[in-house]
Amino acid sequence: MIRVLIAGFKHETNTFSDMPTDLDSYKTRALLYGDDVAKNLRGTKTEPAAFLDFCEAEGWQAVTPIYGDASPGGPVSQLAFDHMASAITDAAADQGPFDAVLLSLHGAMVCEHTDDGEGELLDRLRAVIGTAVPVAITLDLHANVTDRMAALSDVMIAYRTYPHIDQYEIATQAAELIKRTLAGEIRPTNSVVRGQMMEGVDSGRTTSPGPMTEVLHSADQLLTQSGVLATSVCAGFAKADTHDTGPSVIVVGDGTDPRFAAMAEKLMAQVWESRHRRTVQTVPIGAAINRAGMASGIGGPVVLADFADNPGGGGYGDATGLLGAMIEADLQDAAFATIYDPAAAQICWENGLGAIVHLNLGGKIEPRYGAPLSVRGKVQALTRGRFALKGPMAAGLRVDMGQTAVLRVGGIDIVIVSGRFQAHDIMYFQHARIDVTTKKVIAVKSSQHFRAAFEPLAAEVIVVDGGGGLTSGNYKALTYTKLRRPVFPLDLD
Repeated sequence: MIRVLIAGFKHETNTFSDMPTDLDSYKTRALLYGDDVAKNLRGTKTEPAAFLDFCEAEGWQAVTPIYGDASPGGPVSQLAFDHMASAITDAAADQGPFDAVLLSLHGAMVCEHTDDGEGELLDRLRAVIGTAVPVAITLDLHANVTDRMAALSDVMIAYRTYPHIDQYEIATQAAELIKRTLAGEIRPTNSVVRGQMMEGVDSGRTTSPGPMTEVLHSADQLLTQSGVLATSVCAGFAKADTHDTGPSVIVVGDGTDPRFAAMAEKLMAQVWESRHRRTVQTVPIGAAINRAGMASGIGGPVVLADFADNPGGGGYGDATGLLGAMIEADLQDAAFATIYDPAAAQICWENGLGAIVHLNLGGKIEPRYGAPLSVRGKVQALTRGRFALKGPMAAGLRVDMGQTAVLRVGGIDIVIVSGRFQAHDIMYFQHARIDVTTKKVIAVKSSQHFRAAFEPLAAEVIVVDGGGGLTSGNYKALTYTKLRRPVFPLDLD
């Protein structure tokens, strides 16, 4: 029987964040061991679920030592990295031998001790299993892919959608290539090429025709070429100050033919040529509030997306600029998710359902992104913040935000949470009995992922960037010391 080691260790690191990513950060979002991996992830639209389903269909034995995923934030502590990596390498040593390894990674992990977390993990794993055991890794579309990652894995495939609604399918594709490798049909290798860019391909957006969909189409055409097994285009994650930050192209080929690198170079040239094109323009807070104030609710709500403080990109989740403007404008029939403030949630819980409370809300981690809001409101709901996502993105995955409260301030229902999460699913509202379809205005701390669930419901979508947050698009306001230079858009036009 073929035996496969399956594990996940994910993090998208914003190196400009002062919020450390430690073991507790993983426990807050997802940290599963052994049989709990399958128990919690089977039936979800995630990579580990796809790996497990593939193994079951093939009659392979799967061993799942660990799956960990923390909300984007500052560098991963060495203690957390060593714990997670050791769980994988110890399983490889103690429960082996294994015929193959399937890993769910992100590709933009930075740690206290290394700028290339995935490369370091693969290096430690190879020290145990050797070079003959095939390893497939799945990556986020926003991976900052390194040569080390490419050299230490056999198959490397990234998501093709943003919002990421194809994790399950990409993992199945990776597993299929490992199956062919074990059968002796192919000998996959990775060729990766980067350009002189720290951001590009419209940040990877695939919800409308544009640079990303066009280069993906070109990448698909390569699959007709002899020996080409898979192609990936990564937009990169620009809020990581590392040497290899930025867009990349991966071609997985059969063998070591130099044609594969040449193909990747050609695709990267297309990425470069499209560097100035955007399918989404952000709107200042004032203009966004004016448009939202005219919302009628007919045809669905106006959706305001807080681009500048997106927890899904490492934002603190407690910036108050957009919420404060909504309150000041006295927007009615509105809802906001989420504001990260455990202390405020606790006060709501202590006072109880229906209580009138006074709070200094948000703005506690980095006040320069908006001071705390002095608000008075009624506690509309109290929840444990536990629910399963409806999707399309990561459907079935369970979320635990901790103590959660809904505070009604004027005409706005504000979801106050004890855990940092990007509000990309209607369940961030619906679990607290907020019906987003009946609201005139919905605001979410998310930059793009929200579109999968909310755009079909919306009369209008407005992406708001007032600069008040760690994920604002103003890269020139940040100091990069490790990034290769010169790069677009800091140095090159």
